[in-house]
Amino acid sequence: MLKEFQEFISKGNVMDLAVGVIIGGAFGLIVSSLVGDIIMPIVGAIFGGFDFSNYFLPLSSSVTATSLEEARKQGAVFAYGSFLTVVINFLILAWIIFIMVKLLNNLRKRLEKEKPVEVAAPPADVQLLTEIRDLLAKKA
Repeated sequence: MLKEFQEFISKGNVMDLAVGVIIGGAFGLIVSSLVGDIIMPIVGAIFGGFDFSNYFLPLSSSVTATSLEEARKQGAVFAYGSFLTVVINFLILAWIIFIMVKLLNNLRKRLEKEKPVEVAAPPADVQLLTEIRDLLAKKA
């Protein structure tokens, strides 16, 4: 079992996956910042200066705070603004990944079209017969 695990770990695909996960995590942070720091304030300004991250409904009468952070300290809240921010974050990330995959597929197709088509060498017996034919044609 240990030997199988070593073979699994040493394959290139596992390392590629690890690199992808690390880069994906870093990319997720970039998208989170894009959504939280750039897009959501613009959306909030369009809708009258609202900040979606602080939208919540108190689920307890003891919650009287106006900010989500303080309200969570006081009791249970239904934080639909945070959820909306995460959904928008996901949609942006999914769209960016879709565009990247589409571009890579187009590039791959373009490279396949540009590749010269290599004609396979004929079998040895066909080559020999072709040489004999050419020699006979020279003699005639």
